Amino acid sequence: MQDDPRYLKRRVTANSLDVHPTEKALVVHYEVEASILGEGGGQMLGERKEGQKIIRVKSLSPSTDVGALAKKVLEECKLIPSSRLPQVEQLLYYLQTRKTSPVEGKEKKTVKPRELTPFEGMELNEEASITKVDEYVELLYEGIPEKIRGSALILQLARNPDNLEDLLHNEAALGALARVLREDWKQSVELATIIIYIFFCFSSFSQFHGVVSHYKIGALCMSVVEHELKRHDVWREELRKKNKSAPENGSLRRDQDKAQRKYQGLLAKQEQLLRVSLYLLLNLAEDTRTELKMRNKNIVGLLVKVLERDDEELLVLVVSFLKKLSIFLENKNDMAEVDTVERLARLIPCEHEDLLNLTLRLLLNLSFDSGLRAKMVEVGLLPKLTALLGDESNRQVAMRILYHISIDDRFKGMFVYTDCIPQLMQMLYEHGEDEIEAELISVCINLAANKRNAQLMCEGNGLKMLMKRALKMKDCLLMKMIRNISQHDGPTKSLFIDYVGDLAAEIRSEEEEEWVLECLGTLANLTIPDLDWELVLKEYNLVPYLKDRLKPGSAEDDLILEVVIMIGTVSMDDACAAMLAKSGIIPALIELLNAQQEDDEFVCQIVYVFYQMVFHQATRDVIIKDTQAPAYLIDLMHDKNAEIRKVCDNTLDIIAEYDEEWGRKIQSEKFRFHNNQWLEMVESRQADESEPYLYDNDNDNDRTDLFYSADGITPGDGSVSPDFFISCSRTFSSTTASPGRPVTAYGFRPDEQPFYQYS
Repeated sequence: MQDDPRYLKRRVTANSLDVHPTEKALVVHYEVEASILGEGGGQMLGERKEGQKIIRVKSLSPSTDVGALAKKVLEECKLIPSSRLPQVEQLLYYLQTRKTSPVEGKEKKTVKPRELTPFEGMELNEEASITKVDEYVELLYEGIPEKIRGSALILQLARNPDNLEDLLHNEAALGALARVLREDWKQSVELATIIIYIFFCFSSFSQFHGVVSHYKIGALCMSVVEHELKRHDVWREELRKKNKSAPENGSLRRDQDKAQRKYQGLLAKQEQLLRVSLYLLLNLAEDTRTELKMRNKNIVGLLVKVLERDDEELLVLVVSFLKKLSIFLENKNDMAEVDTVERLARLIPCEHEDLLNLTLRLLLNLSFDSGLRAKMVEVGLLPKLTALLGDESNRQVAMRILYHISIDDRFKGMFVYTDCIPQLMQMLYEHGEDEIEAELISVCINLAANKRNAQLMCEGNGLKMLMKRALKMKDCLLMKMIRNISQHDGPTKSLFIDYVGDLAAEIRSEEEEEWVLECLGTLANLTIPDLDWELVLKEYNLVPYLKDRLKPGSAEDDLILEVVIMIGTVSMDDACAAMLAKSGIIPALIELLNAQQEDDEFVCQIVYVFYQMVFHQATRDVIIKDTQAPAYLIDLMHDKNAEIRKVCDNTLDIIAEYDEEWGRKIQSEKFRFHNNQWLEMVESRQADESEPYLYDNDNDNDRTDLFYSADGITPGDGSVSPDFFISCSRTFSSTTASPGRPVTAYGFRPDEQPFYQYS
């Protein structure tokens, strides 16, 4: 015989504490153990059930005393033992400092659609109860009004996160809601909005995404959005026709106003449906696989079309969605194919702070694409972005977009027609001795590469301010900006005369290489005719420094290259060129040329130094008679780099004019090269039997002008001495094509073809 029940024993145990994913609240997970004891105290029945309690702390703010609040939480919630006070404090501190974003949140979303407004014909006079869900489901099998009522009651429950778990297990309810949405969404905007809102509540939590996907709600939302956008186009066209055809009389004017009011009412309901549908899709897009499915169904095109709307809340959502999508290349390319930038341009500026900030961040993502940067300039965003430099909250993002635009040489000059440069200079001035933000100085460096921009920067005391701060703070980036300014010919360059001594004083071995590089580069740009470089080199003892830095490996390649450029600049002065030649810099340059022969810029700049030195009588003799520089120049005469060939030809022309022996060698090499080209062309013609000969022998025998003449090397009748060909064949026996990069007499690379050696 079973004992009669005497009393109930109940025990509640707190298992874990956590923070609420979307609200300022703590979540206490607890376990209730209930036992029915018999007369003898033995357990007759027992049951355990898990639950959770949400403790909302809406008063929590950055200034709240977390310790005091934690004690108050323990006093009011008896489920939490006092031993957990440190844990409560830690969780409250996390809530106090937590930052969430509607786009970037991982687990749960904090942004929800604006509160649903009461729908026409739907009045709810009762409070929904989780125990009556089955009754609400029965309403879903009746007419549209009843379906709206039933779904609205379920929505009341779904908006409380505590009820989602129970609703999740009610497959009949979720299945009925999905079926009604699938079958009736075109019949009632209100019904579609409510049901999608219910599933949106589930989509706010990552762990419930599976149930939303199971019922294919995302695909349905894509269909809803596409259909509503098409319907909106029909509405606008109908309204346009009525406005166009309505004459100015009282009755028809009233009909027109009525149609306009009806359109606005339909538009409000439609935008509410679009908002909740897109929010749901945004939540589901956390999964990149789901996002890819959306892309395949043209989510980008749909979102960009919604940018035509005026509802700011809807626009915030759409721009947030596009910003999230834009981090993937495929989505960015889709945005480039439609009028994304054009439609975003109208949102800048706007009074809605969140919308403006999100739009700028989306444009920042898009500005990594050169074509989209060009589109931004084309639609007039440059002056709009410049105007935002005065807005403290949006300055940094606007500056980053301007930086990307300033990278492109095509657009640097367009900054002249805005007030961007005066604003940038004012910002630099206001920094004083504080560190300059990377975005600000980066934009300035890029813009200084344009001549007109540089002139604007130097207006007034602009250059003086820049030089004073750069030299005082030894700011390498600011000096890089000054270096870019110094490269432009014209009145700007002459302003640097006052600072030559200051810059030369910084070129010392004790200074950081990066700083010396910028100062030296600025000096090397100062090709000013009236500047006494000999005095500068002597006063600051720069010749030993320059010579030491020419040794391969003595410094970074960038610094060595600037030393070569500096030597080329000062070599324009006759006295300086002679001083450098006597110091033994020319052999050092030849050694560097041998070491850096693969670097076109090094080769070109070293050859330019030779070009400058052969202008002066004192250094010309040293170059021609005491070094092998002419032989190197002949080797480089047919280089693949056009700039190197140009400088070599100019230098060799001067050498040939002043030295007959080298002149003959130079002419001989030119003839050999052109003759090789001729022979190769003839051989290739002969190899192709289907092609006729280039010239008709019967008609062109007397065309002696077709032969290359080299002042005595080839006679005027076109014949060539056999001795010449024998000499050439011994020298170039293995060379059948135009040589690549020649090497000097100081070294030979096994992969190079033989070069012409001069005795």
